[in-house]
Amino acid sequence: MQNKLSVVFFGATGAVGSVAFHHLLTKNNLSKLLTLGRRSVESSQPPSFLDQQVIDIHTPSSYSNLITDFDTAICTLGVGEPSKISKQDFIKIDKTAVLNFAKVCKEKGVKQFHLLASVGTNSSSYNYYLRAKGELIDELVKLNFDRLCIYQPSMILTPKNRYGITQAITLKVWPKLDPVFQNGLRKYRGITVEKLGKSIANNISEEGTGIEYLLYDDFLRLQD
Repeated sequence: MQNKLSVVFFGATGAVGSVAFHHLLTKNNLSKLLTLGRRSVESSQPPSFLDQQVIDIHTPSSYSNLITDFDTAICTLGVGEPSKISKQDFIKIDKTAVLNFAKVCKEKGVKQFHLLASVGTNSSSYNYYLRAKGELIDELVKLNFDRLCIYQPSMILTPKNRYGITQAITLKVWPKLDPVFQNGLRKYRGITVEKLGKSIANNISEEGTGIEYLLYDDFLRLQD
């Protein structure tokens, strides 16, 4: 019988995080689920294993004492539309806050860490968004978790337009590009927020060690 998992979740209120969160609530192999964020996630019938704590995401001391006896960490924290804020604020949220959380998790004995990133992340990229994400991943690798899973979606397709005309056009056009994205380009296919969140929730129960980079076809594989 598989041992039950204890999960600490950083940033469960976002589009992908909230989907992953609600799938986790249906799992029968969780002993406890702790969410840490700027607000709680709405849940109509919260299970007994759920604990939600409102914290300052920029101050590790506000939550470090809460991470006790957890084996799994999920982080989907991130700015939904980076172009809407300064580069400094983007780095503060998407890189610094996430890395601080990961360091606390490592210190507290967390074995596996799951990060929502993006396709194309590279610390040598000319794109500051992809470069920052790549630098973050480089630092996470150095922490040497038993298992590190990096989710790298291309366009995340939400049910509703959240950010204006540019996203409205993208949501309409991107799914029509699937026939273009074949073979090695399949990783650029858009993935629905429902499938992406579900894949994260399902993957924490998979066996694995070392570093895993998950792309479009991996998300599809993890739907069952």
